[in-house]
Amino acid sequence: MNNIYIGAAYYPELWDESEVEKDIEKCKALGINVLRIGEFAWGKMEPSEGEYSLDWLKDIVDRLYANGISTVLCTPTATPPRYMLDKYEEMRTVMHDGFRSDVSSRCHTCKSSKLLREKNRGIVTALAKAFGGHKGVIGWQIDNELYPYGEGCFCENCKAAFKTYLKQKFGDIQKLNDAWGMYRWSLDYKDFDEIRPPYPRQWKHPSLRKAWRDFQYSLIKSYVEEQAEILHKYSCKNVGTDMMAHNSMSYCDINEKLDVVQYNHYDTAERLPHTAFAYDFLRCVKDKPFWVTETQAGWNGSEYADSGARSAGNCYINTVLPIVKGGEMNLYWLFRAHRSGHEMGHGALLSAAGRPYRVAEEVKKASEDLNKCAEFLKNSCITSKIALHYSSTAFNGFESAPIIKDLNYRETLINYYSAFKHYNIDVIDTAHGLDGYDVLLSPFLATVDENGLKERVTEWVKNGGTWIVGPMTDIMDGNVNKYTAAPYGFLEDLAGVYTKYQRPINNAEFKAKYIGDGYCEISTCYDAYEVMDGTTPIAAYRDCEFAPLSVITERKLGKGRVILVGSVISHGDILRLVNKKPIAEASENVILTERTGKENGIIAVEAENKFGYIALDGKYTELITGKTMSGKVEIAPYEVLVLVKK
Repeated sequence: MNNIYIGAAYYPELWDESEVEKDIEKCKALGINVLRIGEFAWGKMEPSEGEYSLDWLKDIVDRLYANGISTVLCTPTATPPRYMLDKYEEMRTVMHDGFRSDVSSRCHTCKSSKLLREKNRGIVTALAKAFGGHKGVIGWQIDNELYPYGEGCFCENCKAAFKTYLKQKFGDIQKLNDAWGMYRWSLDYKDFDEIRPPYPRQWKHPSLRKAWRDFQYSLIKSYVEEQAEILHKYSCKNVGTDMMAHNSMSYCDINEKLDVVQYNHYDTAERLPHTAFAYDFLRCVKDKPFWVTETQAGWNGSEYADSGARSAGNCYINTVLPIVKGGEMNLYWLFRAHRSGHEMGHGALLSAAGRPYRVAEEVKKASEDLNKCAEFLKNSCITSKIALHYSSTAFNGFESAPIIKDLNYRETLINYYSAFKHYNIDVIDTAHGLDGYDVLLSPFLATVDENGLKERVTEWVKNGGTWIVGPMTDIMDGNVNKYTAAPYGFLEDLAGVYTKYQRPINNAEFKAKYIGDGYCEISTCYDAYEVMDGTTPIAAYRDCEFAPLSVITERKLGKGRVILVGSVISHGDILRLVNKKPIAEASENVILTERTGKENGIIAVEAENKFGYIALDGKYTELITGKTMSGKVEIAPYEVLVLVKK
């Protein structure tokens, strides 16, 4: 970590000159040291086609820098000017019903349009030439929240590009038919030209649905990388694109050629403890500090306020938590509420009249407190011996074929993650390396046979790793097909079991006990195993139709072991299998992070607005207050303790 940046999105093009000056002074008073600007200002940057006007923007960046405020500069490609979109209709998306999107909002451009790409290159090149190497610009954001809105664009260009994408992937139409299993219901194609996108509100083939998603994401990846190449050419640093909470559009793929992972979230106050899941994932995408480029200040809302106001102290925690978890920037959306147009109902640090909301004081306090422990944060890092798989392929596989009713893959993973509030844990996609981990958890990892994971995880286990795998892992390939030789692709052989029964339906009558002692809580789905020679049952079904078959098994493999889990188990049962000591004893409402470096310490964050505690193993200096602490220490609601061991 180099610096700690606290700030917000700001739209100077919307305010009079006198208001901009006042806002700069208010930023300084609140401890804000960075503003994100320019993301929707294409119309002012290029007031007429081919004529760029950037002096006003340079003046703003220069003034901010002179006042100690850095800039994250955005490419404005989410909102081409109205005159351009009206003149070149092909730049606008076509919705699934055949209507071309109106020029009434944002993010309504067709990513396959060659003309759009040409216009993008023009404005991005102009910006890069003007601001590449500018000392006040510490980073770049490409476009804004790039996703296939409304299931993507259904114009003729996109339809043709989709067919080309599939032809390049499969080569032969019969290979596609075989890979997708299209002969059922006589759905097989005779030619690639017959393929149509999966229109919403129709029952579409799971393989087609996932392929359409993959195609849309590939368009976005090339769209982003085209801009990144221009920015890098002109010495622009810290280039990224702001992405939303889910991993449907793969963070690993999109950030492959970018410099910094950028993240937007609008988690409510109640969901704040779950936000740590995202931070432990983002930190691992490029194994470097990430940026939170948007989060809500106070309340969310477009036409009206929504998502609830935050209780006193919650905004403070929302500011501190990403920095604690390995980020170096937290930006609010937005600095000053809009006075007109879209999203007037959204909260901000300041009202449209320029008066600070209560949350602004919490951001100021967070900035002051983070400065008190900045040296410790900059010179320490988070090292984890435990990892949890969070796969983009699994996300999209379960979106296309959930198998279990109402399955939400991300929420299911967050439930597993919540067992580790008192542990350092990395959340990783399948391409991430496994070196350095002692324990790897892979629940609901639908597809294992990608990125060489099957071979890498086998070797990692043989070298001493413990793989806690399942349930619903290794059950389908990348085309959303089940395996036919066995219920799993390779797990039966690796774990040394025979899967006799499976039931992907929740049933409260299913019960299990550990071999030797204690009940094992199970739910959601149930696989029942016969164990082979060399495999040991850990827990078995009891007092139900699957008894006495195993629900959890263990097989030693080389220096390590594979623990196969056939059901969703409780937090206590997860930690029993992991068998590692927590960072410290603490109450369940407290999130702990251990950081090591020049000095070693523990950061305790109370995120549920309740009193809690931490039990310390010696004397620590708390950096925010300067107090010496030891033994059992009470933690107030929404309090942060930055504890450095003496």
